[in-house]
Amino acid sequence: MYTYDVTVTTSASPDSVWKLLVDAASWPLWSKVDSLDTGRSTGLDPGGDDSVGAVRAFRTGRRVTGERLTEKVEQRLLAYEDAFNPSMRNYHARIELEPTSDSGTVIHWYGEYETSWALRWILPRYLRKFMRGMAEGLARFAEEGKPTR
Repeated sequence: MYTYDVTVTTSASPDSVWKLLVDAASWPLWSKVDSLDTGRSTGLDPGGDDSVGAVRAFRTGRRVTGERLTEKVEQRLLAYEDAFNPSMRNYHARIELEPTSDSGTVIHWYGEYETSWALRWILPRYLRKFMRGMAEGLARFAEEGKPTR
């Protein structure tokens, strides 16, 4: 198993960060994904509050990967697993939010996965950098307070 583990602190409130996390349509605004593929996604909430079981398909370049939400604890935890991802198997990730004493949020985003022999030299380093960018983008966008809908 390979892992990544990213922790970022933002001055944004847990509520602001949470609203971005549960709304798949907002991810292209703050993350490294290019777009939400609604044709390959299932169970998305039209109001932007995706529930456990929803599959969110994201396009990055030519590749579309899907994640199934597996656990959701309001303003505290969002967990997902791979629904379809040609580069990884047995992928499980968790995003934990912890309030800070000054009304900000600690974002802890970590996961584990398996990959092919051919990708084991590239994917772990790439994914650590990619996921750091995801967490940092979430933190910055939440601080700016831009509405997503």
